[in-house]
Amino acid sequence: METFGQIIRAKRESLGLLLRQVASYLDIDQAILSKIERNERKPTKNNILKLAEILKLDKEDLFIQYMSEKIAYEIAEEDCAGKVLKAAQQKVKYIKSNLVKS
Repeated sequence: METFGQIIRAKRESLGLLLRQVASYLDIDQAILSKIERNERKPTKNNILKLAEILKLDKEDLFIQYMSEKIAYEIAEEDCAGKVLKAAQQKVKYIKSNLVKS
């Protein structure tokens, strides 16, 4: 399974785009983009949406990849990680249903 950074780098390279070209489009330093590709720095949500656009990736799919990886790293070492995910899923449903009522 590829990481967020690996997906970004592979797609950028397959499109023949240079690091500096994509960084310029994102209006960030190419060193920052390089760190994002190496999973050493987290992108902003705006960076993710712009990356999806320039790399011709589905915005929702890329954002899901990023968020799921972020959550996975946060709870990976916990013995109850599966239970945490189930509880979080229930809480998301609860929060969304209450937002609709508000």
